[in-house]
Amino acid sequence: MEAYKLWVRRNRDLVRSLESLANGLTWILPERFANSEIAPEAVYALLGVVSSVNQHIIDAPTENHSFASKEQSIPWGLVVSVLKDVEAVVEVAAQHFVGDDRKWSFLAVTEAVKAGVRLAAFRESGYKMLLQGGEVANEEEVTVLENNYGVNGNGVPAIYPMDRHSGNGHKGMTKGLDGKNGFVSKSLEKRAVAALNKFGENAKMMSDPMWMQRLQPTPEPTVMVVEKPTLASIWSAKGGTGRLFVLGEVVHIFRPLVYVLLIRKFGIKSWTPWLVSLAVELTSLGIHSHATDLNHRLGKVHHLSSAERDELKRRKMMWALYLMRDPFFASYTKRHLQKAEQVLNPVPLIGFLTGKLIELLEGVQTRYTYTSGS
Repeated sequence: MEAYKLWVRRNRDLVRSLESLANGLTWILPERFANSEIAPEAVYALLGVVSSVNQHIIDAPTENHSFASKEQSIPWGLVVSVLKDVEAVVEVAAQHFVGDDRKWSFLAVTEAVKAGVRLAAFRESGYKMLLQGGEVANEEEVTVLENNYGVNGNGVPAIYPMDRHSGNGHKGMTKGLDGKNGFVSKSLEKRAVAALNKFGENAKMMSDPMWMQRLQPTPEPTVMVVEKPTLASIWSAKGGTGRLFVLGEVVHIFRPLVYVLLIRKFGIKSWTPWLVSLAVELTSLGIHSHATDLNHRLGKVHHLSSAERDELKRRKMMWALYLMRDPFFASYTKRHLQKAEQVLNPVPLIGFLTGKLIELLEGVQTRYTYTSGS
């Protein structure tokens, strides 16, 4: 296994090219979207699992990683990726063995498991925003100055978060560097103490004879330990903004489960699941926006990282899937696609490609897994 990990890390570009080629070929497999065909979907899911494992190997920190942190006991991002791939097989198998109406019970169980895993990932990350549904780790952006034990030439700690998320409770909180425990702080008081301690150490070393300095033990490198905020600290110290942020993320996590449970009760052709799911999406985004505005009104400094801003944009773009979900697709989208096919059909090559594209879209639309956005 170690040899395989080493090979993947050394040939990451080749691995990604092979994965892209294999995944592309699965889309042209015969009977890909047939109700009774499980094998093509299983092949696609297997390739997805392999891709997720390889990506986890590439992203995993190596031994010479310069940032020390507590390792996760469970790779939650990998678990979420595997569940998403397995869900497609669950849907096809349930549809084949128990029928269209009863498959929603199996999908509801799968979504419940995914929601539980995402909640665990949310807690493990220190209640930071989930990126791509928890598949990508939301790590603190930091700069580390090595070989100086965490303190620059002026005695000031050299490790600071590049994005100061002090107002929303979802970024890792840090402690001060006091020369003993090696923790990092952003408070001016502890920075001054660290500077004085460093200055005293330098002055003592200059006054001691060289032979005494040789006898003194070599100080061990300082390790930065990032403490994750607890839910209690967010709800108490961060006030309303922290509570709103946690609520917004929880609403976002449970949206797919609510959607599939409503489909199970009312049916895929009902407007109730479609409208409620959209309302939940808007509520989650509205809560996040209100928490940010509340921070500004209270005079608190709050900046989303670039990854978190991209995540909010991605969630908005996912709203386009509502065009592919029934009953909106059957009532509106399909009609416009058929009109476009009729107009472009006489055009050589373009008409052929348009027909194949529409056929692919209609096949994808029949799968809850590909249109649920979960």
